[in-house]
Amino acid sequence: MSAMIIQVQTSLPDHAHSQSEVTAALAPRLAPTDGTRAVLERLHGNTKIEQRHFVLPISEYTDIDSFTKANTLFAQHALTLVEDCTRRALENAGLNAEEVDHLFFTTVTGVGAPAIDVLLSARMGFRPDIKRIPSFGLGCAGGAAGIARVADYLLGDPKAVALVVSVELCSLTIQWEDRSMANYVGTGIFGDGAAAVVMVGSQHPKALNGIAVKATRSTLYSDTESLIGWKIGASGLSLMLEAGVPEMITEHFAAEVDVLLSQQGLSREDIDIWVAHPGGPKILEAFASSLDLADSDLSASWDVMARAGNMSSAAVLHVLSDLFQQPSAAVGVLFAVGPGVSLELVLLEWT
Repeated sequence: MSAMIIQVQTSLPDHAHSQSEVTAALAPRLAPTDGTRAVLERLHGNTKIEQRHFVLPISEYTDIDSFTKANTLFAQHALTLVEDCTRRALENAGLNAEEVDHLFFTTVTGVGAPAIDVLLSARMGFRPDIKRIPSFGLGCAGGAAGIARVADYLLGDPKAVALVVSVELCSLTIQWEDRSMANYVGTGIFGDGAAAVVMVGSQHPKALNGIAVKATRSTLYSDTESLIGWKIGASGLSLMLEAGVPEMITEHFAAEVDVLLSQQGLSREDIDIWVAHPGGPKILEAFASSLDLADSDLSASWDVMARAGNMSSAAVLHVLSDLFQQPSAAVGVLFAVGPGVSLELVLLEWT
């Protein structure tokens, strides 16, 4: 018996800026010399990203000079975005807020106690006995992990309704005095966005149509903690990104997919849809290389990256939203990589 994804909705902030506009706005302070500006322009120009959405006009980011200010802005703007997609997801699923039993919330770009899930619960009117799991630290794998963990939960509560909610305001983590390659890459690929996924257990009346979660697989690789994540300090969240992540994907990813599929009596040839986390051009190229896929096999992920960038945990959910309508019996794999280094795989079947 499988948990079912019955609705996916996404939200983007109103402020959309082309990649060239972002580079031009950031360069005077972030890359003040001719040499650093050349590096910034090269890295930003190689991303294949056309535009990104931010919660602030690009000109206002120079005012962010502390973690306190950045995190305050996160609290102000994250709730608005996540409420928008959550309301639409429930409405399109034909459900009301009082019917939600479980809420999995993930972010890696802002902190708070109570977290955004508590504020969302109050704004939406969820029941007082809703079961909440606020998650911080899964990074880009958070959306995929949320679907996987909620699917596990619904096996034990097959009549329940659950939400997976993600919001990431990556733009607020900008580090103005950091001239590292990691920071330059981060300012070139990350954008802001949110997503909400409605899931139901196999015995819920609405479990007849949607996307069934058939199996999941999680892998945590040892001795890779320094490859990707945050360094957290007085100035806030600084991107930690080493060059070895694409190589690690190329070396290990296909084997993980094969294990997931073989346990269900499947092989890669049985997969119709690949729902890849759009982590950046090198990440998508590594996924494709490892699985020997054509560029067209990951076209939905390339499209999301081009129009919105890497929205961390929300990004793969934007790809899933674009692929939500598929022929019945189509089989797909949703996947994302995050800090750890960790890998999350979800086997899906459209019904």
